[in-house]
Amino acid sequence: MHPTTVRVRLVVPPLDEAGRLHRFPSADPCPGHEGLRGQDHGAWAGRAMDDVAAEDPEGLRRWMTDTAYAPPGGGESVEALIARVGAHLGALEPGTHRAVVAGQGVVRAAVVWALELPAAAFWRLDVRPGSATTLTGRSGRWNLLVGQSEPPR
Repeated sequence: MHPTTVRVRLVVPPLDEAGRLHRFPSADPCPGHEGLRGQDHGAWAGRAMDDVAAEDPEGLRRWMTDTAYAPPGGGESVEALIARVGAHLGALEPGTHRAVVAGQGVVRAAVVWALELPAAAFWRLDVRPGSATTLTGRSGRWNLLVGQSEPPR
């Protein structure tokens, strides 16, 4: 690896024992990588998506179609998440090589930012639990390594 290259491996944890996937996670900080913490879902944090859909169907619809919409209760929009994750990645020093446990939304945001995709592409990226996504950057250009799986532990 070239000493001016930044390499970040984003590892998504597997499903928990209850098979939880369709919950809005909390925005817990990512140790050493605050900019890669999960999206702040405001009042929806920790709740099942089905429960939010039953209580606030219009809010959920807007969140999934309008990347500038932030969930109620101080939540973070998809656009704000992409900007925060991108700022963090863009500030990494050359020669940085890190593996970071990250949520699915953070991985989507990182890929959208790194490949300079429109924010609406966020919802078109499927990020599987237990997978790893690697981004490498050099001279302002980022590449995506596709097709990796995190080895079982």
